[in-house]
Amino acid sequence: MNRIAINAEGVPLPPWTGAANRYILKVLGALGKDRWDLSLLFCDDACIRGLNARYRKRDEATDVLSFALGESLWDEAGEEWFLPGDIVVSLETLAKNARYFKVSQDEELRRLLVHGILHLAGMDHGTNEAAEPMLEVQEKLLVKFARERILPQDVAWEVP
Repeated sequence: MNRIAINAEGVPLPPWTGAANRYILKVLGALGKDRWDLSLLFCDDACIRGLNARYRKRDEATDVLSFALGESLWDEAGEEWFLPGDIVVSLETLAKNARYFKVSQDEELRRLLVHGILHLAGMDHGTNEAAEPMLEVQEKLLVKFARERILPQDVAWEVP
């Protein structure tokens, strides 16, 4: 069993967070991850730009950031949970990227969530080349869960 806490900053909490939660649980299951307690923050470009500048020294908005924690905690029942860290997704940049790459916002969201999870699982990539091992795993997961949807058919994030 895994747990995901979903919040929002600079944007309203999306009504489809339940579907995002279910998708993440399926990805974690496919990766064999159990007893993970991770957090996901949906935000605007201003928020992610501030985080990117502070922690990566890049004063620009980006689509997804992962902040690995990698610690354990024990709940009141004495059971151990792994705290992999936080995933932050800018819904504004997600919408821009979906348009740029000519994919649905749903597909782009699924890609960003898988990408963030793989970083929290300890994977990394030096380039954005498809031959990168992490990106190969990412694409395999996206194919495996290609029929899953997070966003309802008629929902798209509006870029101001």
